[in-house]
Amino acid sequence: MDIQHTACLGGGVIGASWAALFLASGRTVAMFDPDPRAEGKVRSYIADAWPSMEELGLVRNGNPDAITFCHHAPQAVEGAGFVQENVPERLDIKHATFALIEPALEQDVIVASSASGLTLGQMQTGWADPSRFVLGHPFNPPHLIPLVEVQGNDKTASGVVQAAQGFYESLGKTTIRVNKEVPGHVANRLQAALWREAIHLVVSGVASVEDVDKAVWAGPGLRWAAMGPTMLFNLGAGEGGLEAFCDHFSDTFNGWWDDLGQVHLTDDVKRHMTEGVQAASQGQTPAELSRKRDALIVSVQKSVSGLR
Repeated sequence: MDIQHTACLGGGVIGASWAALFLASGRTVAMFDPDPRAEGKVRSYIADAWPSMEELGLVRNGNPDAITFCHHAPQAVEGAGFVQENVPERLDIKHATFALIEPALEQDVIVASSASGLTLGQMQTGWADPSRFVLGHPFNPPHLIPLVEVQGNDKTASGVVQAAQGFYESLGKTTIRVNKEVPGHVANRLQAALWREAIHLVVSGVASVEDVDKAVWAGPGLRWAAMGPTMLFNLGAGEGGLEAFCDHFSDTFNGWWDDLGQVHLTDDVKRHMTEGVQAASQGQTPAELSRKRDALIVSVQKSVSGLR
């Protein structure tokens, strides 16, 4: 797909990040967001994101000013070859947006939703013809984290999912196919499972918020940046591979799984975790921590990208 013009609906953090990446790839972007402050926020986000994308080699004849801001959603999608939808995660807002843009879409355009909590089936009911609508869920921030989860189903036209994957991969993204509809898709469920146990360890007094976080980024998080957990355990038993690993550690893991905590975000738990993260932040603002995060992500990406 030779797509040169794109559209982004919704100019929050996710939409602005997608717009930055589309621009970096040399494409033009039309942006719609009803917030009158959106243009200033999005342009500022793109300016901040540009040096990191340059460092990662993602800027390919891109122009950060090749973006136009539209007052209406149908105006934004006119002439676009690919539309990334990032409006608030409410089904009524999604459906209203789809109803507005559907008559204005080009015949072969693909519309992808960044939705993390809503399922493809829930969103498809907002379309008269959902055949070119797919899930295209990124990980925040999309201009730095490669992952995009792509999903279609029996209502999706043949070749659309593959075309969406091809478009994302042309931006430097790593795509996975979600084959079955589940809440949260794949990566969010994985991080939800880890966070549930992290909270359990904190509220049961095993370790502080700061130390549980350290246990991730200074331990398995480094390995996970290289390979996924199953492949890493496959390597954990040497020549015997995963079969030998399971033979050796089945009882151990079964015991750990039986002991994992069941927690919910009650008011007490939220207060406990918030106090812990405030202590760990050591007075740094969210903006300062975000810049630190992005710099670390860039460093990790540069280290591993040449080895893939």
